[in-house]
Amino acid sequence: MPNWLQIMLESLWPLLSAAFTFTAPLTLLSFALGLALGLVVALIRLFGPRPLVALVRFYVWIIRGTPLLVQLFLIFYGLPSAGIVLDAFPAALIGFTLNVGAYTSEIIRAAIGSVPKGQWEAAYSIGMTWSQAMRRTILPQASRVAVPPLSNTFISLVKDTSLAAAITVPELFMAAQRIVATTYEPLILYIEAALIYLAMSSVLSHLQVRLEKRLGRYGGFIEARS
Repeated sequence: MPNWLQIMLESLWPLLSAAFTFTAPLTLLSFALGLALGLVVALIRLFGPRPLVALVRFYVWIIRGTPLLVQLFLIFYGLPSAGIVLDAFPAALIGFTLNVGAYTSEIIRAAIGSVPKGQWEAAYSIGMTWSQAMRRTILPQASRVAVPPLSNTFISLVKDTSLAAAITVPELFMAAQRIVATTYEPLILYIEAALIYLAMSSVLSHLQVRLEKRLGRYGGFIEARS
């Protein structure tokens, strides 16, 4: 057996274990919390009072205008100087959540804005309140429009979690770095890590395509944009 293949086989389980133990939970939790935050921010941007609108616009501006790696460093390495000390995983979770929240808020805001005004009028005409119209009429249509960009955000997040290695989260890329330190084979290990990321992204991309086809089959995208 070639030496490079033996190294890849021996390191496969440690890499997969790190992916399942840290990369996957960090991705899922960050996206779920970021999506909830993005929905709140989007609703404030569209319907909130001016002071809150200005506040959330400032938040989105800051997050979208600065690198994610810098944000992680500020949270993990910067906050301790202000007396706030966080473990690596919670710091990464906060950083990714804030980042995802800013980007998904723009996606959700655009999706809600794409729903024709006639849908609001139709909901009000049958006696719905604002919250009922939003929950029963507007959000279901907007969610269909938002599925493709939100799916892309989720797939990008899977790869972006590799940045958590910079603040010592023992996820997939950090596991590869640790194995490199003992095997002195960076090319082999980093290619293997890249292939694992590629496999995860490919599976998620396939699921995204199937989800979009399913929504399209029921007229989801057409109805939401007509």
